[in-house]
Amino acid sequence: MDLHVIWFILIAVLFSGFFFLEGFDYGVGTIMPFLGKTDGERRAIINAIGPVWDGNEVWMITAGGAMFAAFPHWYATLFSGFYLALFLMLLALILRGVSFEYRSKNDDPAWRNRWDWAIFFGSFTPALLWGVAVANLIRGVPIDAHMQYTGTFWTLLNPYGLLGGLAAVAIFIMHGANFLSLKLEGDLAERARGIADLWWWIAVISVVLFVIGLFGYTGYLSKGFLALLVPLAAAVALVAVRFLQGSNRFWAGGLAIILATFSVFIGLFPNVMPSTLNPDWSLTIYNASASNYTLGVMTVVALIFTPLVLLYQGWTYWVFRGRVRVGEGGY
Repeated sequence: MDLHVIWFILIAVLFSGFFFLEGFDYGVGTIMPFLGKTDGERRAIINAIGPVWDGNEVWMITAGGAMFAAFPHWYATLFSGFYLALFLMLLALILRGVSFEYRSKNDDPAWRNRWDWAIFFGSFTPALLWGVAVANLIRGVPIDAHMQYTGTFWTLLNPYGLLGGLAAVAIFIMHGANFLSLKLEGDLAERARGIADLWWWIAVISVVLFVIGLFGYTGYLSKGFLALLVPLAAAVALVAVRFLQGSNRFWAGGLAIILATFSVFIGLFPNVMPSTLNPDWSLTIYNASASNYTLGVMTVVALIFTPLVLLYQGWTYWVFRGRVRVGEGGY
């Protein structure tokens, strides 16, 4: 296995970790104004992700950094072509971070309500746009012979792109609600389970349609039986969410997200950005990559520091593993 394939797999791992961890953050923020009926309940919901949400976002930064270093042409084409969508996502993430900090600075209910809805928009918007972006990578985008995106922002808002956005929002809401059912207590936890059950149906329907597109656009079925096992396992995990109880529901949903992300990368391989103008103009792990020397140095650095980061984040979750009660201080 050459270094190009290794780094393609590593970026897939980083994005799967990001969608698993930040996915429940997005889901929690999206349902928070609807699930929390009182200020105390909303504070408890935010406190459930308060110690970990910013650490979860590091996975996105790391994935972007790895893409920049290992596949600079992929990074350049993606971030320039999807500039407006990524800019809107960045604004939403900034709004969400500010909202977490400013919400409790004033006891005025109107003040807190405005920041609560800012958290909603700051969580819903990135979830939607990530789904749109991933769907367009699967579908292909107009890339010319110079590796330049020739479309517009509106090019991305095609039916399959919007379907990807709906699928991402639905599965993240389900994932976030299952997370809250573990972190909260009493009636609030029961209502969170109810939201998870409702959005499970929406997630299943949208994900099935999304996978049909994945198979059609990428020729997935021609990649062999072992490749097909990954989306099948993701489907089994998603179905299992409906029938499992307690923490098993959350872990099954997380496994479905991870396997679905790997399914996308398997479908793309060896492409990273297929061109709809000419297949020969598609970006691949070879024509979009950095030099072998750069990939070799990065591999050594990753082997040293990645385990340390995983240990630290695992320790953080262990420290804050307890349930959150309504009426406790915090955000």
